[in-house]
Amino acid sequence: QVQVVESGGGSVQAGGSLRLSCVVSEYTYSSNCLAWFRQAPGKEREGVAGIYTGNGTPYYATSLKGRFTVSQDNAKNTVYLQMNSLKPEDTAMYYCAARKRGLCDGAWWGTWRYDYWGQGTQVTVSS
Repeated sequence: QVQVVESGGGSVQAGGSLRLSCVVSEYTYSSNCLAWFRQAPGKEREGVAGIYTGNGTPYYATSLKGRFTVSQDNAKNTVYLQMNSLKPEDTAMYYCAARKRGLCDGAWWGTWRYDYWGQGTQVTVSS
């Protein structure tokens, strides 16, 4: 059974930082496209950042690049999402997702590309 488990969410004030973690089953982690999505109440799920674990190439939503950084730790089968300068509009449930196997590409942000999802971790940013 494939495991995708997020952690690290919480409540912070605007301007603060959080780092989310996503642990993935080893086979699914290796040389695969993993991504972070978020969904605010009443809104569609949107892609935040992706990473191809084969070579560490990151992908970002244009509006978030510069504040958010995706990274990986191969020894721990873990991808991270470092979120800085948080804003109230960043409040959402954040999900980690993985493909069965494949590259990230121009459509990394599409929810239909991913086969495995975590349960989500809540991020709340207060003003």
